[in-house]
Amino acid sequence: MSDYDVIVLGSGPGGYVAAIRAGQLGLRTAIVERDALGGVCLNWGCIPSKALLRNAEVLDLVQHADDYGISVGNVESDYGKAVDRSREVVGRLTRGVGMLLKKNNVEHVQGNGKLVDASTVEITDSGRRLTADNIIIATGARQRNIPSLPIDGRIVITSREAIESREIPERVVIVGGGATGCEFAHIWNTYGAEVTIVELLPSLIPNEDVEIGAQLQRSFRRQGITFMTGATVDGIAVTGDEAHVSVTAGGAASTIDCDRVLVAVGVQGNIDDIGLDAAGIDADRGFIQIDERMQTNVANVYAIGDVTGKLLLAHVASAQGVAAVETIAGLDPPELDYTLMPRAIYCKPQVASFGLTEAQAVEQGHAVKIGKFPFIASGKALALGASEGFVKLVVDEEIGEILGGHMIGAEVTELLGELAMTRLLEGTTAELGWLVHPHPSISETIKEAALAAQGEAIHV
Repeated sequence: MSDYDVIVLGSGPGGYVAAIRAGQLGLRTAIVERDALGGVCLNWGCIPSKALLRNAEVLDLVQHADDYGISVGNVESDYGKAVDRSREVVGRLTRGVGMLLKKNNVEHVQGNGKLVDASTVEITDSGRRLTADNIIIATGARQRNIPSLPIDGRIVITSREAIESREIPERVVIVGGGATGCEFAHIWNTYGAEVTIVELLPSLIPNEDVEIGAQLQRSFRRQGITFMTGATVDGIAVTGDEAHVSVTAGGAASTIDCDRVLVAVGVQGNIDDIGLDAAGIDADRGFIQIDERMQTNVANVYAIGDVTGKLLLAHVASAQGVAAVETIAGLDPPELDYTLMPRAIYCKPQVASFGLTEAQAVEQGHAVKIGKFPFIASGKALALGASEGFVKLVVDEEIGEILGGHMIGAEVTELLGELAMTRLLEGTTAELGWLVHPHPSISETIKEAALAAQGEAIHV
């Protein structure tokens, strides 16, 4: 008899959620973690960055207090204290994860886990071996090593070093204009850094709807954030405490001198030295291959989260973890639709989306209509002093099904749940337009966008 029904390798938002769900279902479960409970997301990613973003939001509000008739004199900020607060938030959540594992009878095994075969995990630190009927690999991902972007952890850094640093660089270049790059651009710019983003593709946040990217660029430009799109980083040279970033944009070469370079592009799954070959598990281009049930090519071995390369988001990892465990338990969880997974970026203004962009919907052959509503027409947004942005719904022309929702503006990340629930319950713009929303609220922008798709918007 095996020691456990399930062993989970890795305790990030995929791993610890899977372990807790397994415990809830009465499965004998162990979770193996070589570092801190909660993984990168809780300790050095999603959570501490959101705490820092909140600090930046407060500082930004104080800096613009005069807009609200409030005089605050000279504003001083201590970024070190912001980092301290972020670590306090992390510590509380990490302790909470430990308590939840214990509550659900999950054994926490500290150490580096490696597959000996498809049913055995060795803790390499101690030599202890654990056996299980099923194994879930949730080892996450890390920054990919790119020769032209040599990371030294001091001048050329990843988001991990950026999260831990207690100092604001005077001049910083961010390589990559995706979620991580834009969030740190907002933080550092608010605290007074001179920020330049270099993005290879034609727009910031290139995976989002093109109109959303264009609006974010306008907003960043007003905030004083510099960005170069359609640009390549040809190399980075470090001299003492300064970096020299060679960039080509529009056929012209230039060099940007700065104090820090944040590399926020390219990741690879943490598949090295975890025994994939010994267990006979297939990987491709740095990620473990899985089917719709999170199973690898080895029937009793599952993989979830960033190590699969499916969609590098914490909540996707959690959903995959639940699906894997419920499959193991003999339940029939619904198949995950990755195109409908919500996506959120917490810079200023916030960006939130799910489903297809307008271009993707057209490419897939949908006849679409668009519903848009600008924040400048929202009473709540104007009252908040946050009138930048809009809601855009991509809608099936015939039946009104919501194919995609794309938002940029104040607190739009909190609106994703309503759109996702509407889609889950097979609602259309008709139902979304009928639903009475509180006034004044930011949520009214969704109702108005739904009505706009039907040519019935009231306030625009």
